[in-house]
Amino acid sequence: MIHARQSVRRGVTAQVSSGLRVPAGLVRAVRPMAALALLFGLTGCGDDPTQVGALRYGQLGSIEVLLDAPLRLGVGRLRQQLKWGSSGVWTIQEAISYQGVVGDEDFRRSPGDPSQYAAAYASLITQLNEVDAQKLFIPELSPDTIPECGPTRTKLTLTIRDDPKSEQTTWVRCVEGSMANITPANAGPDPAASRIALAAVLARDYTLGEAFASRYAGSVPFATLGRGEDLAAAERSPTVFTDSVSFRSFWGQAGGGRPLPAVDFSAEMVVLGVVGEREEAGDSVEVRRILQVDEGTLLEVWERVPGDFCSPAARAHVPYHVVVAPRTPEPLRFSDIRVERVPCGG
Repeated sequence: MIHARQSVRRGVTAQVSSGLRVPAGLVRAVRPMAALALLFGLTGCGDDPTQVGALRYGQLGSIEVLLDAPLRLGVGRLRQQLKWGSSGVWTIQEAISYQGVVGDEDFRRSPGDPSQYAAAYASLITQLNEVDAQKLFIPELSPDTIPECGPTRTKLTLTIRDDPKSEQTTWVRCVEGSMANITPANAGPDPAASRIALAAVLARDYTLGEAFASRYAGSVPFATLGRGEDLAAAERSPTVFTDSVSFRSFWGQAGGGRPLPAVDFSAEMVVLGVVGEREEAGDSVEVRRILQVDEGTLLEVWERVPGDFCSPAARAHVPYHVVVAPRTPEPLRFSDIRVERVPCGG
């Protein structure tokens, strides 16, 4: 177990809506344990977190799960960061990138009253401190292990912060998959790494839910070349550029004097997401997924518009998003434009 005399472990730094809810059965299941955690955990503060009357490590604090999953043998990444505080509030941020450049990001936060998630948080902290098969603070799980996960495995970083002690403990291990399908199986390099993976799975299930799906599920990686609200070029519908001549002509109009990006059209393509002129401020467009399907490639473009209770100002503009991605099989076709309503100012 971790005691007050231990030093702060390595910190984790990272870049950083749909209403996902904890299943009712899960909330009912964790409330009795959470009640016991609060009853015994808030009565004192001893050196041993397992003692009745002591705060368990992280009971007042937070859990962070950071997954860095390789795409296309490492030329791209899917980075997912779940942060969950003892207050119950959680956030999930995702970012997809290609050749080290972010293509798109998504941010979601816990819906509704956070108290239901606070009960689940207390239950999970109890398990990670006290349940024999799930304990993390054991000699076999050294925080000093920093493995190389290679081009095909996901790097999992789990951090538990304890606010009363101003300490945090961080473990780094290798796993298979991403937030939606991570499992304890095949976690490594040490056998006890399965406990770290299980803690990440439970944190996901108690917050995002077992049915969580990434906004970028199945997409090949891509990187942003440009985005904005006023496309100067003539194009007003989604377009794919597969040769340097047509792209150079487009960029000469849309680039605003910026240098022509270097694109290897023998192995790459450029995708323009645009939906035409819009009459109210606040609209934006994003290329969200590039999916290889049975017959060619399906490209998804989303339009994000202010929610029903927003009052955007009148303003004619042409929002757009330009990305570069690895070349994918033809035919290349766009799905119907999908519309997402976002909070005012979001």
